[in-house]
Amino acid sequence: MTSPQSPRSGVTSDDGHAAGEAPLPRHVAIIMDGNNRWAKARGLSGVRGHHAGVEAVRAVIRRAAERGIETLTLFAFSSENWKRPTSEVNALMELFLLALRREVKKLHRHDIRLSVIGDRSGFSTSIQKHIVSAEALTRDNSGLHLVIAANYGGRWDIAVAARRLAERVAAGELDPEMIDERALDEAISLSDDAPVDLCIRTSGERRISNFLLWQMVYAELYFTPVLWPDFDGAAFDLALADFQGRQRRFGMTDEQIEAQGA
Repeated sequence: MTSPQSPRSGVTSDDGHAAGEAPLPRHVAIIMDGNNRWAKARGLSGVRGHHAGVEAVRAVIRRAAERGIETLTLFAFSSENWKRPTSEVNALMELFLLALRREVKKLHRHDIRLSVIGDRSGFSTSIQKHIVSAEALTRDNSGLHLVIAANYGGRWDIAVAARRLAERVAAGELDPEMIDERALDEAISLSDDAPVDLCIRTSGERRISNFLLWQMVYAELYFTPVLWPDFDGAAFDLALADFQGRQRRFGMTDEQIEAQGA
């Protein structure tokens, strides 16, 4: 992780950043890690750590909306997390259901659109119904697009997209010769959103853990030692400032980048 740079001061433009300042990421994805370690350091149960992490979620959603981020994707529960102790998994499911019941109306009042990506078949009927209801309630909101990745895996996402294309081929709707990167991109989760510009992982781990493999092809990676329950709006701002201090190449040379800015 490079040293975070403070945002420059100055006149604010229509997109929320100071005039002359590098643009903010349109799409931020976060791997929320460190709840258990946070709790263990305090002599608490892992479940208490997950509950503490909910406040960090609220703080980051609030700051993302304030900064004008278009899409915020949070990795809440991976397809590998089912391997955790049953008591912890059950507690996480209860917390997920509680959040769907209590938080969605607040999101709606703040014009935030909620989507959930992942294999919903692994969840209880109650959770699935609340997901559908939450998405329906917030569907027409025009503010921040909040995406919760739950029972999600990047390989699963690509496999599902491939199966959708195969089904179209079998139905005679698509010629195999027409299957290219664009076709797969249109079949995968978040196809209507900008690709991930910035991926943040908390707790000091330095891997992406099967998260948004397709969507993060050119994402900038930001790793911080801060445990997720301690990650707040100020920490989020540091990650954004770090992103603004980077030069994004997309395979081009320094000279080509400079020519574009001329």
